[in-house]
Parts: sequence; C-alpha cells; structure tokens
Amino acid sequence: MRPHRAKRLSRFRHPVRLMFFASDNASGASPKVLAALVAANGGAATPYGADDYTAGAEAALSQLFERDCAVFLVTTGTAANALALASLCPPWGAVFCHRDAHVMDDECGAPEFFTAGAKLVALRGQRGKLPAAGLEGALRNYPRGVIKQVQPGALTITQATESGTLYSLAEIRALADLAHAAGVGVHMDGARFANALAALGASPAEMSWKAGVDVLSFGASKNGTLFCEAVVFFDKAMAADFAYRRKRGGHTLSKGRYLGAQMLAYLDNGHWLDLARHANAMARRLADGLAAAGARIPLGCEANEVFAIVPRVAEAALKAAGARYYDWGARGMEGVDRVAGDEIQLRLVASFQTTSEEVDRFVEIARLAAA
Repeated sequence: MRPHRAKRLSRFRHPVRLMFFASDNASGASPKVLAALVAANGGAATPYGADDYTAGAEAALSQLFERDCAVFLVTTGTAANALALASLCPPWGAVFCHRDAHVMDDECGAPEFFTAGAKLVALRGQRGKLPAAGLEGALRNYPRGVIKQVQPGALTITQATESGTLYSLAEIRALADLAHAAGVGVHMDGARFANALAALGASPAEMSWKAGVDVLSFGASKNGTLFCEAVVFFDKAMAADFAYRRKRGGHTLSKGRYLGAQMLAYLDNGHWLDLARHANAMARRLADGLAAAGARIPLGCEANEVFAIVPRVAEAALKAAGARYYDWGARGMEGVDRVAGDEIQLRLVASFQTTSEEVDRFVEIARLAAA
C-alpha cells in the first residue's frame, strides 16, 4: 500500500463501532420484542404452546396471510425447514432445491434426518434462482413409478435467495405450477421473507399461497426476534401430523409462551416490515456507495444482501479496520460475472440494527484504499 494511502486510512484502524456485515443473525432483538418477552414473563401460562400468547400468534399469522392456516412456532430456521420438508416428502422421495440453497449447504443434513432419508436433488440456476426449465427437466429425470429411483416429493425455493435475489410472483407461480402438476408439494424457505416482501411490495398472501406455496418457513430471527420462526401450512390437511413431528424432533417448547409473545410483538402494527425496510435501505445505501467507489455489484441489491467485487487492497484495508463480512469466493457468479485474481467477492448483509454511519464508514474505507 502506498504511504499516503496508509496515512489516510490510519484513522480507521480502531473503529468506534464495529462494521458488522457478516450476517443479519448477528443482530440482537428488537426492543419491542424484548419488552414483550419481559411482559410475558409474569405469572403462569399453560405450557407446551397451549397458552394465550401462542394462540394469539397463530391467529395473527392467519390474519396476515388472509387464510385459516395451521401455524407451528419453532426456535430455528433449520427446524422449520427440515420439519416442513418432512411433512411434504417421504423417506424415498426427492427434494428439489437450488444447489446453493440453505437446506443443501448449511443445515448439517437436517432435512435428510427429519425426512428419514429423502434425497436432496441440487439444481443449477443463475442468480441463486431455479429456472422453470431446470425444474421441468429434473421432474422428467425422476419419473414416478421407477422403483430404482427416489420419487418426486417436494420443491423448496428460497425467498430471498442465498444470492440476495428475489423471485417475482410470476416466477414462484411458474415453479409451483410445474411442481403441482407432478404431484409435488411446494415449500418456501422464508428466512428473509420480510425483506423480500418489503422489496416487492406484495402482500404476504400474494407471495405465498396465492402464488402456489403449500408450506412456508416464516423467518423472524434474522429480522428482530430473539429465537422464533413459524411453519405455516396454507392447507390444514397437510399439517395433520406436524404437531407430532415437532414434538418428536424436540422442538416443542415447554414454555411456549415466549415464542408466542415474540411473534405477536414482531407482527404488531407492521413492526416486522418496518424492520425489514430499514435493513433493505441500509443494503441499498451500501451497494450504491460501493458502486460509486468503484466496486462491482453484479447481482444488484434486491433486498438486504450485497455481493460486492472489490480490489484485494480494499479488502485488506476493510479487514484492518475491523469490518466483518464473508469472503464469498466466486460463488453465485457463474454466468453473471468473473472475479479476477486481484479481486475478492464479499457478502455483506444489513440488518434492522445497521446504521448509516457504519455503512458510510465502510464505503469510505473501500474508496480510499482503491484510490
């Protein structure tokens, strides 16, 4: 690094506030959610989810989705995804997913475990999304009735995707129509459902059951709850045995009121979407700032994740200043862009707690280092 550049960057060596863009899981809980937990702590409540808080949360989610849903609260997204897929797919079935999906890469075999052995079939797709043609081809490759092969069981899509991109409502519908025509149930991993919904400006119903989704993992922990997710079935008949699956899997909390209280506060008066809109706005500010500083943002910024290709000299300066993020290699760039040898791709995630000061500081360090 040139001496003058090192001098300009020296003031960033000891950050006043950590620039944490590694994951929105690193954020805390919304003060409103924490207050609800404290309020729920007084007195007694019927255990194992038979309390008024849980009943209220279940009713609130049905109202949100404009449908009488079967709702089950759990503590983790992995549990939500794996148990939901187990309800759709038998042990001898296939779960079709994007090759970079969270269920494929980041859940330590939980979907296979909870389905008692179903096969995850990874499909290619640019920008983190499954193309309809790719799913159609996979369904042809796994015809029903061939004893030597697993049988088509479930399709799972992620909204927003692992590449930070969004499926349009039409794209969800096209995939769901193909799956349903083949007798395959449709699951949506909505770990960042709020961010996607805020970005698209759709209603929860439009981005789920009206587009053909059968069961949704409704994420909340990344966006303001402490530990709370929901599995939402839009056809109650499909959830007939889910309560037993959840209990057998160890995900039925004895003090279930703490899940219900979190979800009620999260949904109250659109709080969940306010949190998501802030995270999305911070990600957009970050993407625009880095692009102006010379970085490439090949996938754009559609929700609250930014994939930025920056010079390695800028990455070294950011790391020295204490910024946190993930080195993403060239993952997700196939057919989109090329990461050169003197560059590095960063995955940057904004949360409801991200501040404009953190964003601007990160951008300024990258700009000065690359100048």
